[in-house]
Order: sequence, then C-alpha cells, then structure tokens
Amino acid sequence: MLEFASRISASALHRALGTAAFAAALAIALSPAASAPAPALDSGVSKDGVPNLASIQFAWLAEGADWMDPPTGTPGHGRIKNDPDHPFLGNVDALRSGRQPTLRIGDAKDPVLKPWAAKVMADSNEEALAGRLDVPFAAQARCWPGGVPGQLLYPAEPVYFIQTPKEVWMIWQEDNQVRRVYLNRPHSRNLKPSWYGESVGHYEGDTLVIDTIGLNDKTVVDIYRTPHTEKLHVVERWRMIDDGKGMEAIFTVEDPGAFYQPWTGMRRYRRIQQEGTEKICAENNTNLFDYHMPVAAKPDF
Repeated sequence: MLEFASRISASALHRALGTAAFAAALAIALSPAASAPAPALDSGVSKDGVPNLASIQFAWLAEGADWMDPPTGTPGHGRIKNDPDHPFLGNVDALRSGRQPTLRIGDAKDPVLKPWAAKVMADSNEEALAGRLDVPFAAQARCWPGGVPGQLLYPAEPVYFIQTPKEVWMIWQEDNQVRRVYLNRPHSRNLKPSWYGESVGHYEGDTLVIDTIGLNDKTVVDIYRTPHTEKLHVVERWRMIDDGKGMEAIFTVEDPGAFYQPWTGMRRYRRIQQEGTEKICAENNTNLFDYHMPVAAKPDF
C-alpha cells in the first residue's frame, strides 16, 4: 500500500476512495506489518546429531554462585571449598534467619594448592576478614573477562550459544562477553596468553568436549579467588540434562604451576525463554568492587 500511495497524490486517493475509505486505507498503510506467529520453542535435546545448546528463543541461567561437586565416583581431587573455620552464610539464608551474611572465605589449607597459591589465598582471606576490602575480588567486577573456567561462574545473567559446523560461541549478556570454541582442529603453536585462551572442541555423541590452553594469569578459577598460572589447562564436557530443560558442564582444571594435581568441578544451568539484550559494563562505576589480588612472588616456571 505504501508503494502504491507513493505513486499518486494523497488528494487523488482521497477523491477516489472517499473520506472514510481513505482514512481506513491510510491507517493500514502506516501500520506495521502483522508479525508472524512466534515459532514453537525448540526444546529438543539434540539437533542434527549434536546437543541442542543454541537458540534465538532461549538462554541458559546458571544455578547458584559456586562450583558444584562433580558426580559421585569422579576420580581425582574435587573442587576447592569454603574454609570450614569460616562458614559461609549467603544473603538469602541470612535474611531468612535474621543473621548477618558472611563473605566467602576459601580453604587456603587445601592440600591441592602449591605454597605460593595458598599464600595468595590466605592473604586475600585476611584482607576480607579484616574488612580491608568490601567485596572479594571477581574479574567481572572490574569489567574484565572471567577466563576459563571462571567466566562460567557469572550469576544472574543469561548466556547464549551459537553453534555452527566450525565454531561454537558462548555469549554472556553481561558486557556481551564472547568466548569462541573452534571445532575439529588442533591447538595453535606458540600461543600468546589471553583472557579466554584458545578453546578447541569436538562432539562426542551428546556431549561437547572443549580443551582450553593459552590463558593469562589475570583471572581466578573459582569464587574463593584461587589463582593460577599461564600453564592452566581446562577440559570441559557440556551436555543437556532433564530432557533438555537443563545443561551441565563438568570440567577438570590442571595447572602444575599452582596445583599439585588436577581437580574437577561442575556447573549446571536451567533453560529460560528470553531474548538477549545489550548490557555494557561501566568501568568507571566499579569503585565499590575495585580490588586487586594480593601480590605474591610467583615461581618462575
């Protein structure tokens, strides 16, 4: 109708149709086209033989703010946990019980930690307990990328997946952080350390397996501010659970510079029907969270 109306004058159209008809035609011409019915939610567990992680219709929201224990029977060391001498009480439970919430204080005595890493954690814990910092360090609080696996800990904001035959993208709504996984190819040689390193992956049936190296040492690997070196190597296994309503990532962290042996943790997500929005991190507004890790002499590997 707009194309037709552009070819003749409005007055000519008015004379031809009459006042009432002209008003109706104009309203139709200026109205947005009727939107097509929304497609049914693609909730299949797999698609084209691979796990169905990606959709413009849904996103994934992480459960909780800490790593979960790996499945029973997983070999090796489990995740680093809260210091038993300083039990953690979150805001919700504190409100329910009428008590004061506490900070997350990591177990710096965990035997998996090498001495320098244990000291960094202990120094950070001391600063938190002494009140010299209001909020314990998190990379994202400074608008930094969270690294691997640390970025997976980001709570309250959805993450979206894009899957192509050659790449898988993970896109976090917060600050629109993007992590790229390159499929069916080896790691590059002589990698320069970066925030997300280099992730290469492949599918094993219903599981996306990701191998990541080349990470810098500016991030931490958990919510307890546990440090790592540039020798960090992370392997993740992503799969759908609960008939496609959930997603699970089991990962193993190996870093001979910081840990005596590999350790394993897990992260779970629930699917939510939500379209992505732009949300930019404002570095100038992070003064309440501005905190750097205690400086410790890292060994020269």
